[in-house]
Amino acid sequence: MIIGSASLLVIFLGAAGLLAAAIAVPLVLLLACAMPGLRRRMPALLPLAPLPALVAAFFAGDDSALIIGNPGYAMTFTLDAPGAMLLAVAAVLWSLAGLYAARYLRDRPDGNGFIVCWLMTLTGCVGVFLAADLIAFYFLLAVLSVGASGLVLQGEGPDALRASALYLGLALLAEAFLLAGLILLAQATPEGSLLIRDAAAALPTSPTRDVTLVLLLIGLGMKAGLVPLHFWMPVAYGAAPIPGAAVMSGAVVKASVIALIRFLPLDVALPDFGFPLAAIGMVGALYGVAIGITQTRPKVVLAYSSVSQMGFVVALIGMGLAVGDGSTPMIAAFYAAHHLLVKGALFLAVGVVALTGRRRLWPMLVPAAVIGLGLAGLTLTGGALTKYAAKDILGDGLAGTVAIVSSVASALLMIHFVRRLIADAAPVPDARAPAVFIVSWLAMAVVSVALPWAFYLAIPGDVRPDALAPAALWSALWPVLIGAALAVVLDRVGRHLPRIPAGDLGVALGHLQGACGATAAQFERSDTFLRRWPVASIALLAVSLLFGWALLA
Repeated sequence: MIIGSASLLVIFLGAAGLLAAAIAVPLVLLLACAMPGLRRRMPALLPLAPLPALVAAFFAGDDSALIIGNPGYAMTFTLDAPGAMLLAVAAVLWSLAGLYAARYLRDRPDGNGFIVCWLMTLTGCVGVFLAADLIAFYFLLAVLSVGASGLVLQGEGPDALRASALYLGLALLAEAFLLAGLILLAQATPEGSLLIRDAAAALPTSPTRDVTLVLLLIGLGMKAGLVPLHFWMPVAYGAAPIPGAAVMSGAVVKASVIALIRFLPLDVALPDFGFPLAAIGMVGALYGVAIGITQTRPKVVLAYSSVSQMGFVVALIGMGLAVGDGSTPMIAAFYAAHHLLVKGALFLAVGVVALTGRRRLWPMLVPAAVIGLGLAGLTLTGGALTKYAAKDILGDGLAGTVAIVSSVASALLMIHFVRRLIADAAPVPDARAPAVFIVSWLAMAVVSVALPWAFYLAIPGDVRPDALAPAALWSALWPVLIGAALAVVLDRVGRHLPRIPAGDLGVALGHLQGACGATAAQFERSDTFLRRWPVASIALLAVSLLFGWALLA
């Protein structure tokens, strides 16, 4: 029935119409929030808003394009294979998390801000996955950042304001680097084209290639939560409300992945940039686990898991860039899609378990443990497929070895997460979470296993890697077993580990706030003194004399 309706929609709208609907539906709902009467009815529409994007991801086609504008400049939207995969799984997460959010808002009389920020973030997220030109991408990325910072602000507790400000500040800093890189990209693109594919093709021969790549990698690395500029992630995810944290950790952060895939010339070998990027990513993959096992709040443990997993994705892209492997975009998108589904599901699980008593806990915990260990590559999960797909790019050398260590570490961290989840259960033994929460969480858990297998089975049989071979099954299982053994050791010595505050390096930088404030106050006093009329006049006279002397010299 759903497939038939989607087919009729494709015939009626066409491919370009599907792309337009994917962006227009959440945008129109966002604009409708200006009317109080419509805004009050908006929670019921949150699960429906991403559905046009889901239909577009499956039916629009790789050659579809939507062009809005005039001959002077037109915003262009299109859908390539990596973008379609990420858009599809993101739409599923947005829809099921929207179901959770609609029920969540029933207990919040002040949910107007949440609704507006949710729809703004959704609009930006869908737009980033579809944007095919530099200006459209940057504009929608800014919409995404502002909306996401607003979602963090909707969290409860005194830390929400600080977390939102930190998120927005680092997002703007990242976008400043990114903007500079995009300007250099536009200058290097032949015939003034602003299309991303033309810019990426021109980048290897650009006279400003090195500077452009550095600016892009800094900006997108900050967006991806690469160490050492990762500290916004545990602070923001820890403060955001459950449905907001789910879509941010799952879908929003993947904007950096699709940007890296599209902007980097991954079919050209650039080892001077690829290998350092892979090294930074692998450091982040291990660092996220090392700090995560010291955390006690389940949401913060998941945030450090995201630091680790995003580091691994970036390392994968870095290795592909180093050797010029043209299969990197699809493999990185496949890995990121699995992480998107699992991490969104696990954040929803945190909300469900917090409202569930211990007598009703195990039906919630078992799926969480299975899909969590899928991040480590547990056999027969989607994670096993993504790890197997990544082996060819990582190879058998140092990168491959570190990847195995990362799998062991991820298993250790996910077992620690399940333990913290048990400790976070509701104090009333027979407490039960609302049925809508349970349905949305369990549906996400099922989808996080089923969709990666659907993508895998869609590969033609003659080129599909044999992920069910005994050797492949064992290679996926033994790192998880070692991680489980280390978890037993951690359970005994964990109380001796230092309690590192969420944000680790960010907290350390926060101690400089007093010194920075004093320095700023001193500059302000100096500026006030220099703006006095006699001082300013003497300074202007001195500058004029120096300028005249320079001309004569």
